[in-house]
Amino acid sequence: MIPQDLEAYLHAHIPQSRAMGVTVVAIESDSVELAAPLAPNINHRDTVFGGSASAVAILAAWSLLHVRLTALGQPSRLVIQRNTMEYLAPMAGDFTARSAIEPDQDWERFMRMLSRRGVARISVGAVLDCKGLLSGRLSGEFVAFGGDHH
Repeated sequence: MIPQDLEAYLHAHIPQSRAMGVTVVAIESDSVELAAPLAPNINHRDTVFGGSASAVAILAAWSLLHVRLTALGQPSRLVIQRNTMEYLAPMAGDFTARSAIEPDQDWERFMRMLSRRGVARISVGAVLDCKGLLSGRLSGEFVAFGGDHH
């Protein structure tokens, strides 16, 4: 999948991503990087609204799973079950979110569970960057429903 295809998918199926100005910067085998401008995500302190920061981080994590499962011919309905978000620094400008499967997670086990049971859980993280500064960190647990559930 190329960045333009993922971006079009997000804007069509998750309309909030368009309203937030989310763009897809890069898709790699182990990460997806999204970007968002400050203007539609601004708060009363002229920094990024925490809800927008969290939403873009969740979108980056969700997108990584979507891209990987689609590439494997396993389109699934993906939902977030729970997450934690750390806000490490105010973001006074455009920002990015780069996702990665959490290091302690077993992708092969996740895929086996999805194939056998039609449902599987996996943790995906994302880091936020603004002007070269690590500004936030998300850890999210996602559930994939395969087969007829997508």
